[in-house]
Amino acid sequence: MFSSRLSLRIPPVICLGLIRSAAGLERRTYLMTTMKVFRCPGRHGYAVEASPFLPNRLACAASQYYGITGSGSLFVLDQTETGIVLVRSWQWGDGLFDVAWSEANEHVLVAGGGDGSLQLWDSANQNAPLKVAKEHTQEVYSVDWSQTRAENLIASGSWDRSVKVWDQNLGASLATLRGHEGVVYSSIWSPHIPGCIASASGDGTLRVWDVKAAACRLAVPAHKAEILSCDWCKYDQNLVATGSVDCSVCVWDLRNVTQPVNQLLGHSYAIRRVKFSPFSRTVLASCSYDFTVRFWDFGRRLPLLDTVEHHSEFVCGLDFNLHIPHQVVDCSWDETVKIYSPSCLTAAS
Repeated sequence: MFSSRLSLRIPPVICLGLIRSAAGLERRTYLMTTMKVFRCPGRHGYAVEASPFLPNRLACAASQYYGITGSGSLFVLDQTETGIVLVRSWQWGDGLFDVAWSEANEHVLVAGGGDGSLQLWDSANQNAPLKVAKEHTQEVYSVDWSQTRAENLIASGSWDRSVKVWDQNLGASLATLRGHEGVVYSSIWSPHIPGCIASASGDGTLRVWDVKAAACRLAVPAHKAEILSCDWCKYDQNLVATGSVDCSVCVWDLRNVTQPVNQLLGHSYAIRRVKFSPFSRTVLASCSYDFTVRFWDFGRRLPLLDTVEHHSEFVCGLDFNLHIPHQVVDCSWDETVKIYSPSCLTAAS
């Protein structure tokens, strides 16, 4: 188990990063408002998501022993004027790799685990999962809750190369989407089109799925290396971003995929997650195994807005706060969750 997880979770070109020390990194300077930090000793952050309902609430999925072996933890956190406080935490028998809030209930969230399970949790009054579903035969690396009206569904992406669709109660899966030839690292609902999912895989493709037909409508050879993340633009149903082991972020117009709208270069190791801003069509963020978070405006001639380096290990989780403009939350293998507002975003507002 140890060797297989290490080889899949950390692509070979990235393994060198495990032996890099923070002291050996090129240092960059940047300005931001006060940063708030939550420390979770012995737990290495994999994913973080801000609540769609509560401005100061967020959730973090973390794993013991860097997610290679051991158990996992799910944290519900609130930011206060002075810092970040723990609201509730749960332990799981295997690593947890992603988390998503319900779009219909402010207390409910779903997490994906290394044992192939999805767990439904209630932050208000439950000490155990509301429900556990285990149809995937390998690790669940991605979970996402649909955002379009008249739809209340969950998508999960797994190392078993499939994407599954579930109802809000995690009953038997409603659909299984097959076609990827590698690990599915990311599966994201379109915020615009009902029943539409984008997925990114170790096979180097970005795929767009029609859930009702359980069919792939578009397969884009987006990178010549593993793709670890994808995200939809919040303002344009045709724009999707991908982040890859090749250290690039590509922005794609799904109406013409012969070449990307823009290729964003600057990271020195694999890009673990990409996120579009909820406040600007052309602004997005990326986090990487190079210990940095970078902010981009792909509408500019020089798209890199800023490089934030405040972690001493891989940065795996990243999200924008929907309620507080330009506030960002991230988490890292260095056992911290951080909330901050980069000056490059606040200055442009």
